[in-house]
Amino acid sequence: MKMKDAAIRSAIDAMLEAGLTVEKEQAVQTVKRIYDEKGYEYQEVFDEFLRHLTGEVDYKYLASAIVAYRRAKEASLMLYPRVNVTLMLLAKLGLKLGVVSDAPSREAWLRLCYLNLHHLFDAVVTHDDTGVHKPAPEPFYKICNLLQIEPDEALMVGDWPEKDMVGAKQVGMTTAFARYGDTLGVQESGADYDLADIYELIDIVKRRNGL
Repeated sequence: MKMKDAAIRSAIDAMLEAGLTVEKEQAVQTVKRIYDEKGYEYQEVFDEFLRHLTGEVDYKYLASAIVAYRRAKEASLMLYPRVNVTLMLLAKLGLKLGVVSDAPSREAWLRLCYLNLHHLFDAVVTHDDTGVHKPAPEPFYKICNLLQIEPDEALMVGDWPEKDMVGAKQVGMTTAFARYGDTLGVQESGADYDLADIYELIDIVKRRNGL
């Protein structure tokens, strides 16, 4: 969410520099409202913002916003501590690793490749694969099918309780809340485990498998 906020602000700054007349903070809040209404992976947020503001899409402003947004997002896109070592150790334990994302396929794979994680996962499920967002059960069943496991054999790790924990639990998955990634001040995650550090997964997995 911090990455999203920084990218939005960079996009607004770029449109202002390109000549758009609008109050910056008001513009930021308008873009965030569109994301709230359409979902955080909505790909035409700046088109809609410009139509809302001026009644049309000026491609000079749109292009300025998209370029600045992507640059800011890439600059702030980084792994939490010990993610790489944790994923590699989980893979060495013989576990299958998967991703369930509300992002479109292109965006999900761009992020994975940018962070050099694309080679670590056995399967990736995006919004394009099911047409629905979490916490709908379809994405969770889909990843299990691709990994050829049953839901009760899976451990879902996520930082959004209403989407990740609720969705996974309803299909029978064990859940772990990534508290290290929480920006919303969640008090009760409803998860089976709360993780202060992703590396805690190693001990959890070993205990559950008698290792």
